[in-house]
Amino acid sequence: MPVPGTLRGSRHPAVHEPRLASQLDRLYREYDRALSDRDPVHLVRPFTRADDREVAGFLAAGLAFGRVESVLTSIRAVLAVMGPRPATFVRRFDPSRDARAFGPFVHRWTGARDVVALVWLLRQMLEEAGTLEAFFARGFAPDAADVGPALEDFSRRARALDVRRVYGRMRSRAGVWYFFPRPSTGSACKRLNLYLRWMVRCDAIDLGVWRFVPASALVVPLDTHVIRVGRCLGLTRYRSPGWRMAADITASLRRLNPADPVRYDFSLCRLGMKQHCGFDSPRGDAGCPLRGLCRPHG
Repeated sequence: MPVPGTLRGSRHPAVHEPRLASQLDRLYREYDRALSDRDPVHLVRPFTRADDREVAGFLAAGLAFGRVESVLTSIRAVLAVMGPRPATFVRRFDPSRDARAFGPFVHRWTGARDVVALVWLLRQMLEEAGTLEAFFARGFAPDAADVGPALEDFSRRARALDVRRVYGRMRSRAGVWYFFPRPSTGSACKRLNLYLRWMVRCDAIDLGVWRFVPASALVVPLDTHVIRVGRCLGLTRYRSPGWRMAADITASLRRLNPADPVRYDFSLCRLGMKQHCGFDSPRGDAGCPLRGLCRPHG
């Protein structure tokens, strides 16, 4: 049960947690349905094996930046190369032999060589730990406040793996490092947090493949919609996007649902995508389903 009171960082003390939690739960029931094929996770869902889902999910989440149509096209192209068993493809992958299969692939600033390097790194993770979950879990402490330290350790260890077979002497400028951001640099680690949400949570949207990391430790994947709605609801005191804002919004959501703070992420994102949130716009909260709980003019 939410603790009565106001959200930390909120500028509108009339907004009480139980009421907001009730309304967000209503949105969760309305929005959290696997109806849209425009969300990248739905390209991962057709894989039924856990090892295939965690591999395909990492690639899909890693490419989830840019216009939706471009994102989906790029993910489909990569998964088509990997075939019906992505995990088997990765375990057998050899950069020298198989790199040409990705052809002239390009997604924004990520090229074919960067995807080849990512698949090569995933193979090394599987060889070292057996699964991507086990590789990630080596840096996760059950008593940690959230997955921040584990993400830092995960990316550090990933960056220490060999990419010379792909980049040669260009290792320091390797584009593959974009897939492994770190909270210590201020990054919100949006795509890694999105991947963790897919892997850890289990509902109509998220896949629930992993068992070691609890949902209570997840951090919200910070995108433009979550930023706008989060600021409108007073979930964060920060104005600049980054790790501090992501952790702050998550801390506020954790007060509403300690066991599953990221439960509301998909709903908040959909609220923003549907243009229902009028934060800092002339229309204000006129069409917002959370009207009366928000602060539409920052």
